[in-house]
Amino acid sequence: MSAIVQSIDANKAEAEREQTDGFNLIIDALKLNGLTTIYGVPGIPITDFGRMAQAAGIRVLSFRHEQNAGYAASIAGFLTKKPGICLTVSAPGFLNGLTALAHATTNCFPMILISGSSEREIVDLQQGDYEEMDQLAIAKPLCKAAFRVLHAADIGIGLARAIRAAVSGRPGGVYLDLPAKLFGQVMDAEAGRKSLVKVIDAAPAQIPAPDSVKRALDVLKSAKKPLIILGKGAAYAQADDAIRRLVEKSGVPFLPMSMGKGLLPDTHPQCAGAARSTVLKDSDVVMLIGARLNWLLSHGKGKTWGDAPKKFIQIDIEPKEMDSNVEIVAPVVGDIGSCVSAMLAAMGDKWTPAPADWMGAVASKREENVAKMAPRLMNNNSPMDYHGALGVLRTIVKERPDAMLVNEGANTLDLARGIIDIYQPRKRIDVGTWGIMGIGMGYAIAAAVETGKPVLCVEGDSAFGFSGMEVETICRYKLPVCIVIFNNDGIYRGTDVNGVGDDPAPTVFVKGARYDRMMEAFGGIGVNATSPDELKRAVNQAMDSGKPTLINAVLDPGAGSESGRIGNLNPQSKLKKK
Repeated sequence: MSAIVQSIDANKAEAEREQTDGFNLIIDALKLNGLTTIYGVPGIPITDFGRMAQAAGIRVLSFRHEQNAGYAASIAGFLTKKPGICLTVSAPGFLNGLTALAHATTNCFPMILISGSSEREIVDLQQGDYEEMDQLAIAKPLCKAAFRVLHAADIGIGLARAIRAAVSGRPGGVYLDLPAKLFGQVMDAEAGRKSLVKVIDAAPAQIPAPDSVKRALDVLKSAKKPLIILGKGAAYAQADDAIRRLVEKSGVPFLPMSMGKGLLPDTHPQCAGAARSTVLKDSDVVMLIGARLNWLLSHGKGKTWGDAPKKFIQIDIEPKEMDSNVEIVAPVVGDIGSCVSAMLAAMGDKWTPAPADWMGAVASKREENVAKMAPRLMNNNSPMDYHGALGVLRTIVKERPDAMLVNEGANTLDLARGIIDIYQPRKRIDVGTWGIMGIGMGYAIAAAVETGKPVLCVEGDSAFGFSGMEVETICRYKLPVCIVIFNNDGIYRGTDVNGVGDDPAPTVFVKGARYDRMMEAFGGIGVNATSPDELKRAVNQAMDSGKPTLINAVLDPGAGSESGRIGNLNPQSKLKKK
């Protein structure tokens, strides 16, 4: 009898060894494709999946809100060129992550939002399941692609399709729906292993047509006042050396968009960042590399671009981007690395650089503007203004060019973008195409995790409010993040007054708030800085220590302007109260 029992136990153990399930297949599929970091929030039905993924060697970072986890995954995609993974629960959790997924798609960041969901049988008949929602249908309009996996044997293919959709062509966000029943589905282990897919050449090179390259160079050669604009797509491409050689070989001034800063240092003699208005207005030929003529560039027309006729050359992987706002006389369609390399080869060894009088005019304007700004950045006022505080941070970034800079806010973003020079590619990450608020803590966490570098996160007090609870996450994972909050007691300013009642004005916060004490509550370091000198000491100590730190930088409540530099987008009533 004993031998029979032992035989039954052995057969049972052998059967268990020969089976796998949805939990393990998803984990194995992620690891097979080198996706070893997950940003998310645990809960039904993905709590055990998170535990098992962590036990299997995947780094699982648990956030306090799915939107922040999603923003972390989106910027991870930008920094690594692999899809950032965000994991959420069903319905409300999915919707929280969906904001970040739409953000990733708009910004062309590769990201996969993986959400557990309720059972199809009940959802489709609308019978009221736990967190019932047709998540796939809701996600489709807001992302590049959306898939649902119903059978364990399809997990490998489902993830492979999501990866390819996220990174191929113009990158973007992808939704992957995993119903609760899928996780527990059991199948033969060997069949499961064979069902997994290692994605090969997920983002193949797209070589530009030789005629398009020649046409673009002919237009560039004809220019009297050429300009190159480098967008975040150029930074994403990681074709840094080729882009630098193209800019320097052409001799053309370049204007970096905010996340394109650092492809060449902002201090490079050809950089026109400090002469932005002049080069946009006076240029006659503009080459866009990974930049779009959207609202950030005034759609390529209007007062910003002056009266001089313009010819546009555009390098982009998406053909439909051409002629989106104005005529593109020389479209070059392909991946940026291939396009720039093809242009370099076609330029040969005898390329005539941009006219000296144009370069001289740009340099003169740049130096004039830099000199005009310098005294404002040197003040030691207390309470601080934006320029005095940013002057300090400008020097710190110059001394620590390898650190990551995260930046969001209204005035805090607009002014920092122009004042703080960046020296290396992909070191400045910010709000991107939508100009949103709320990316700060998610970006800071992912920047620290994905790069291993110290992070300086410069926040407006309003912007910080969208994701501030994630300081606990930063402390929990002991990340080298220094947060500086520009605290002027309100949105834009802290001086608005409600003239009719006791409530504060809609743009005013609690006076004298001490954000630094939030960080102390979770074991991090909090500092209250009231002058540029105090701010400098605190930031340097934080960056040296690598400990989670939050510095409450006290600004004059009157510092700042309505809506930052985009006040023209804010409608104003022309009627007066009678």
